[in-house]
Amino acid sequence: MKIAFVGKGGSGKTTLAALFLRHLTGTGGTTPPVLGIDADINQHLAAALGAPEGIRPPALGDHLDEIKEYLRGSNPRISSAATMVKTTPPGRGSRLLHVDTPNPLYDRLVRPVGWVRLAVTGAFAAEDLGVACYHSKVGAVELVLNHLIDGPGEYVVVDMTAGADSFASGLFTRFDQTFLVCEPTVRSVGVYRQYVGYARDFGVRVSVVGNKVDDDSDVAFLREHVGADLLTWIGRSAYVKAAERGRFLPINELEPANADALATMRGAVDSCAKDWSRYTAQAAEFHLRNAKAWANDRVGEDLADQIDPEFVLGPAALTTVN
Repeated sequence: MKIAFVGKGGSGKTTLAALFLRHLTGTGGTTPPVLGIDADINQHLAAALGAPEGIRPPALGDHLDEIKEYLRGSNPRISSAATMVKTTPPGRGSRLLHVDTPNPLYDRLVRPVGWVRLAVTGAFAAEDLGVACYHSKVGAVELVLNHLIDGPGEYVVVDMTAGADSFASGLFTRFDQTFLVCEPTVRSVGVYRQYVGYARDFGVRVSVVGNKVDDDSDVAFLREHVGADLLTWIGRSAYVKAAERGRFLPINELEPANADALATMRGAVDSCAKDWSRYTAQAAEFHLRNAKAWANDRVGEDLADQIDPEFVLGPAALTTVN
């Protein structure tokens, strides 16, 4: 299942994404297939998982040409890797990815951080200022997710950009479950309203996870403003405070109430029903939007021709892997 963590800047979504990843991978015994991706403009997921300062995997955004060339495979609808854009969907002949099956892209770009396998988009660098949009880097994540087959008991966890920035592309539709991290504040609730206002139009499954909850009044505030969307909440945590100060304790030392909240979140993910037909159709819809808006002019081709009308991403498409 593909899972996104979104929310207002400073709400704690990176912290919760890291906690959830550590919950999934446990203490390193028998663990489910898990892949973490840092797609936030502020690249802190590696540090939140315990990586030393400045140590993170190679940036996906710096290897976009390589990613395109690999995923294109022998798809006859894609004339060259140069004609692939962030929304280019897979078709017959494309190379498809799995959560943990080895492939050259994972070998090059995914690294273990603790018990978590992690990929990162890459930071917005000084040379990008005034000439590039961060969404050009996040495009690498969108391409990967568009070509990735996952199933029950498999988890791809993406720490997304803050606020509603993810609506600048179709990336927000690439998830089975979106956790919107919400503090018990008016500003955080405002981001919730903005996000669900867009997401629900596309059938995106959004659940609110309260964070930095001190007492029952905080829970009551969240219930008042988000209603039934409130799935669970994380209270103030000595465990999290220790991690923020560089002391990473075993996940089984997390406070019981907070551990129960993570289990509730995993249960919500595991209850998701996969709809590969809708997933494929939405990828085609946003590809056509981007093609018409800018990509056809940039590439010099009608990129609508890249859509394979007889292809549906999912386990049945595994015969196209090459």
